Amino acid sequence: MNVIFMGTPDFAVEALKMLYEKHNVLAVFTQPDKPRGRGYSLTPPPVKVEALKHNTQVFQPESLRKAGAEEYLAKIRELAPDCIVVAAYGQILPKELLEIPKYGCVNIHASLLPKHRGAAPIQRSIMECDKTTGITTMQMDVGLDTGDILEQQELEIGQNETAAELFDRLAVLGGELLLQTLTGIENGEITPRAQADTGIEPTYSAKVTKQECPIDFSKKVFEVHRHILGLSDWPCAYTVYNGKRLKVYRSEIVSDKAPGKPAGTLMSKTSFDIACADGVIRFTEVQAEGGKRMKAADYLRGNPLKGDEVFE
Repeated sequence: MNVIFMGTPDFAVEALKMLYEKHNVLAVFTQPDKPRGRGYSLTPPPVKVEALKHNTQVFQPESLRKAGAEEYLAKIRELAPDCIVVAAYGQILPKELLEIPKYGCVNIHASLLPKHRGAAPIQRSIMECDKTTGITTMQMDVGLDTGDILEQQELEIGQNETAAELFDRLAVLGGELLLQTLTGIENGEITPRAQADTGIEPTYSAKVTKQECPIDFSKKVFEVHRHILGLSDWPCAYTVYNGKRLKVYRSEIVSDKAPGKPAGTLMSKTSFDIACADGVIRFTEVQAEGGKRMKAADYLRGNPLKGDEVFE
């Protein structure tokens, strides 16, 4: 199948790699290079880096809906793709573009739609204490993740799995399900299914913000645990310790019994065991303000605890 690929971050790279193995990638569309790092040097998106390895022509329009987009739409018509594959592209596509390919536009979405439509399905699935998530391949329409379901595959979320780890697993699953979907489309074996027919109430997963990072120890211990895991590696949950921020990348549940002390109270002198509403959470990977990310045990060797301290 002749395919145009549209995607931007690391999540989309796995699907692009798999496409190269089975299909003819005519072109890649991705977001413009952005300044990053201390020197603010222009850095290409991961999808562009992968595409250039294969000598694929890359297009980076600011928008496919505003003035100046017609030249890109004309190029897509000229290439005449059988299908356009979209994975975390970062733009809403116009109706006229959706109608160009023979088989339409297929989106890879990291949730079991209609649950977790929107920008942050992976982080939200962890933060909202879901037991499972998955991948949906969807026939795109003009709405935000509202198109018909083509294929779905469920994935269990690990008890101590971070968003970054789940991200990697879903990226691979997304590529695999994409290839399965394209084969099914070519062979006429897939019947699109309206999201309304699932009987599941749609939910929206808004982009995660830094305002959500402070840890609230007054919540249940499982909620605190999932909050930490969902925000790891970015933007990272934190608490205040000795008047300074302490980022927390990983945690584990020590106890699910009422601790008998106020929420936020340190329960140990040898580890970051902290009281929550109905249990005790332990920080296992942290980063002190101005310091490096490290195992909590390594941090505590040089920074002993006093006990009964209160984390804000």
